[in-house]
Amino acid sequence: MKLLEGKVALITGAARGIGKALALRFAAEGADIAITDLVYNDAMTETVNQIAAYGTRVKGYASDASSFAGTEAVVADIVKDFGRIDVLVNNAGITKDGLMMRMTEAQWDAVLTVNLKSTFNFIHAVTPIMMRQRAGSIISMSSVVGVHGNAGQCNYSASKAGMIGLTKSIAQEIGSRGIRANIIAPGFILTDMTLQLPEAVRDEWAKKIPLRRGGTPNDIAGVALFLASDLSSYVSGQVIQVDGGMAM
Repeated sequence: MKLLEGKVALITGAARGIGKALALRFAAEGADIAITDLVYNDAMTETVNQIAAYGTRVKGYASDASSFAGTEAVVADIVKDFGRIDVLVNNAGITKDGLMMRMTEAQWDAVLTVNLKSTFNFIHAVTPIMMRQRAGSIISMSSVVGVHGNAGQCNYSASKAGMIGLTKSIAQEIGSRGIRANIIAPGFILTDMTLQLPEAVRDEWAKKIPLRRGGTPNDIAGVALFLASDLSSYVSGQVIQVDGGMAM
């Protein structure tokens, strides 16, 4: 039997990158997949078609994860379409980097709203469903900079640290209902965004990593699969750094 057979997984920000890798890995293990992104574009269509090739049910939804009302509405649509939600992955996020002295209020507000508020929105919407099911796994994508900080990313670091505090609190609140909540904190992952960096910059990053390479979205997907499945049935409230040993 596949690890996620019979489960429904909701993954936000999943049209591309890490979210897409998770969706494909979960589908390969038998999960039905609901993915959201800000707009339903060609990337979303391509991802939906690739997931469908695994023979599981899949549907994509346009959703502004930072909107409380919009999130409640899209979660209601997903439950109507799929009947349940067993796994929530909070993956939607943005960056607007800059030094504190030069950072605008708009840059701060945008990152905190999209990264942290969206996580609250989806947990708030999904928790009653999982409580009725008396089971569920909530996985939120933080970052090593949410654990250790990083110059030039005070807004991003704050949002990702906030996700950790939120997750640990939720794990305590709803654990008695059979719901687990955990954090994945990726390090330097080779995505479309990081691949735009000059090769020399990427090589310099790799020198600081004990495994001497950047991670891939599939490296993250493997850990997410563990947390989504019953293999991690006694794991909750944890922060798992997936960074090749970069931040020990």
